[in-house]
Amino acid sequence: MRKRVYEIIELGRSGGPACLAYEILMLVAIIVSIFPLMFATEHRAFRIIEVVTVSLFLIDYLLRWWTADYWTGKGKLSFLLYPLTGWAVIDLLSILPAVTLLNKGFKLLRIARLLRIIRLLKLFRYSDSIVVLSRVLRKEKNVLLSVLAIAVFYVFITALIMFNAEPRVDPVTGNDTFRDFFDALYWATVTLTTVGYGDMIPVTDVGRFVSMLSSLFGVAVIALPSGVITASYLEEIRTLRTTQKEEQAKETVEKTDI
Repeated sequence: MRKRVYEIIELGRSGGPACLAYEILMLVAIIVSIFPLMFATEHRAFRIIEVVTVSLFLIDYLLRWWTADYWTGKGKLSFLLYPLTGWAVIDLLSILPAVTLLNKGFKLLRIARLLRIIRLLKLFRYSDSIVVLSRVLRKEKNVLLSVLAIAVFYVFITALIMFNAEPRVDPVTGNDTFRDFFDALYWATVTLTTVGYGDMIPVTDVGRFVSMLSSLFGVAVIALPSGVITASYLEEIRTLRTTQKEEQAKETVEKTDI
């Protein structure tokens, strides 16, 4: 019985009607549970939605814990390790906001509302594309981490230059420029990503020159990981399709032999 439960909650659309129905049920529950966050006011229907969806999430969490040995393949040790896995943590965080239903005096209501957004991460479990993308990110993590390190270093250096080169007050308009180092970090980050909101602008020649360099460097920083991810993603898709064709050919040969 436990093996059948595992198949229903894990195999999804490839496991038959029951597995597909369970996957659709969970997808609908995840999406519906986010609806109350789109409204500033509370409504009785929202409480009903919260109770029903959280109940489904709790049942799903317990079922996955109950069949953890099939998923991890580590025997009885699986039941101790499962709550520490990434998906289990996401599932648990999706359930925690329900504490506001049990205690109206719960002080961290806003944090509880924000935790509900984590439920959207549960959608990744049912997306084949996200699974492929996660493989790509793991495969290219060294390159991506290197690019991230370069970007962080450049942001820090640029912020230091701007904070020390720019006056605290624009001598022409009298407006504040970079009041503290965090303002400089904020400016360097949005400039590196080529966003540039315009709420902070350099007023010295040195600052404007650094701003131009930061914008040009930002284009390269964004383009590099995008190209790496795209190339690796296409390679992963080709590998997946080749594997599927080989499996289909193997099944065809087996049926012919029979």
